[in-house]
Parts: sequence; structure tokens; C-alpha cells
Amino acid sequence: MKQTVPATWLVYCREGFERDAQAELLYHAAQHGADVKGVAGAGWAGVTRTDGGTANALQRGVAFSRLVFARQSLVALPALTLSRDDRLSAIAGQVSEAGWSFDSIWHETPDTNDGKSLARLAKALTRPLQGLLKKRGALRRKAGGRRLHLLWLSGSQVQLGMSFPGNRSELAGGIRRLRLPSRAPSRSTLKLEEAWHEFVPREAWDERLAQGMQAADLGAAPGGWTWQLVQRGMHVYAIDNGPMDKALMASGQVEHLGEDGFTWAPPERLDWLVCDIVDKPARVLAMVERWLVQRWCREAVFNLKLPMKKRWEEVQRCLSRLEYALEQAGVDAAVACRHLYHDREEVTVHVRLLTADMPDAESV
Repeated sequence: MKQTVPATWLVYCREGFERDAQAELLYHAAQHGADVKGVAGAGWAGVTRTDGGTANALQRGVAFSRLVFARQSLVALPALTLSRDDRLSAIAGQVSEAGWSFDSIWHETPDTNDGKSLARLAKALTRPLQGLLKKRGALRRKAGGRRLHLLWLSGSQVQLGMSFPGNRSELAGGIRRLRLPSRAPSRSTLKLEEAWHEFVPREAWDERLAQGMQAADLGAAPGGWTWQLVQRGMHVYAIDNGPMDKALMASGQVEHLGEDGFTWAPPERLDWLVCDIVDKPARVLAMVERWLVQRWCREAVFNLKLPMKKRWEEVQRCLSRLEYALEQAGVDAAVACRHLYHDREEVTVHVRLLTADMPDAESV
């Protein structure tokens, strides 16, 4: 039997960001010294090795948490063209040729209008495929947590991929779907909620998002992000010349200051800084650097609005600048960045200061 190898490192992404996700993978492949070519389709992107190697080392060598534009990270086999009369045999055959075993199967589609229309087909094939792969010994009870992903590209084309525990998203399609709270002042509230899920382990919420903490929301109006802080029981300095939501102000937890978020300084050290100001990335970054270098907050979540082209290059430039500034100032910090599901033309950055010697309130 011929051996089929997973030569493609494949990621899911938001439609319209395929080039950016691919540019990110090409960068990491170059760092690894691998010869690759880029591949992409609506809602996904990848790099395929042209040097005869597998994609396993590439995928394993870059932690999923380090990827910005990826929603999921897989090693993938060549796309299969299926007969409408017998789709299952070709899928099972490729699994056997790859020698793959796994303990779960996920049927997924690109996050596009065309992709969503394939959900019914994937559902209809789920049980028959499970039965066939169990019979062939590929689907097992204990297979190290490996998961088979079937990315349905059309009714007659599917791409098989494998993900590994600890280096993947545990969400279907890599998408965290949140319900918009009816009382929130704006839909932007979901950006901050998703950021917390992404960057703060759920078991740490009671410690790091605790009642009684102090926070600043720069560019707060009408209060979508402030609302999330208030729901966690924090006191919030809402900095914006625009009006805040009246119901939110009635909570008694918000101090609205009609000042410029780029120049305002807190009266004391705060626990959180959040910012969703629409401005050039360099300007927002300079403002946040000031906060972090001065240690005016313990953690920060902020968005960087991206240009229409070369978005990966812009993100890389911004993150490098931020990390360099913190290193030069002797600030030990963990920096992470992600293009979240509820983001549009921006990425969300999280920074947590790890330095133990934080300044006293009077030194701010």
C-alpha cells in the first residue's frame, strides 16, 4: 500500500484574511528552514512542503497560542475529490494510506456562506463514516487525543487534517460564539469577553478579573467594554469625550472623564487597562507602551486597527516594537496577540506584567 504523508500545514481563518494567515505560516516555515509553497482557499490557508518532508515538525514547532490569524492548526493530506455515489470509501482509503488513528472526528466547513451550506451533508455522513473507520481500526477509544478533521470544501471535495492535544483550538471551526448581552451598550462588548476567554484561563478569572479591582477604559463611549468590567465588579475610569450609556452610569461603578485617552494618566496603579480606540496602530501602541513601561496597570487588552494590505507584516512590526520597548525598560511581561472571531479589521493584544516589584499608588 502506498504511503500518503501530511505535507500541508493548514489553518482556518476569517474569510478575507487568507493572505495574512498564509504570510504568517510562510514566515514560520522560513524560520524552520523548510521549502514550502503557499496554498489557500476561502476561509483557510496553508503551506505545503516541496522538499519531501511532512508538515508535522512545522505544526508542532509553532505553538497554536503564538499564531495570530489562525483559528485552527492542522497537518493535512492532499485534498480529495469524491464521487457523489460513494464519498466514504475514498475518505477511509486515504486515512488507511496515511496510517492515521484517532479518537474523535470533526466535520467542519469554512466560515463562509458557501461553507455553511455544506453542514447538512457533513451531518448526514457523520455516523456512517464513524462506523466505517471503527471497523478499519482507525477510530479508537484511546488514540492519544488525536482528532481527525474533515474540512468540507464542496460537496465533492474534502481535505483531511489531524490536530494534536495542546496545540490546537478545542472549539469547532476554532470559533468562540458568544451571545450578545441584551443590556450591553454595543456589540463591541463581545470583543473584550472573547479576549478574556482567549488570554485568561477560566480557572484564573476569580483572581485576575476580581470584584473590587480598578480598571481604565480608554475610548470608552458608549461603554461596551466598560460594561464587561462592571459585570466583573470592577470600578472603571471611562475615558472618552463622547456620552456613556445611562444605565451603565447608574451602576455607580463608573467614573466618566471627558478627556483624551492618549494623554490621560491614572491617579493610581490600576489592575486593568482596556482600549478599543480607532486610530493608527503606531499611535495606539505608543500610548499603551507608556502605560506598561510606567507599570500603571497589571494587565492590558487593546486592539490594533490594521491596514488593508500586509496585515501580518504590520502585526509583526507592532509586536516586535512592543516587546523591544518592554525589554529596554526592564519590564518582564507576557505578550499575546490574536485575530479574534469578533474582531474585524483589527487584532487584539494582551499583555500581562510578570515583574514582582510593582510601584506603589503614590508613585504613579
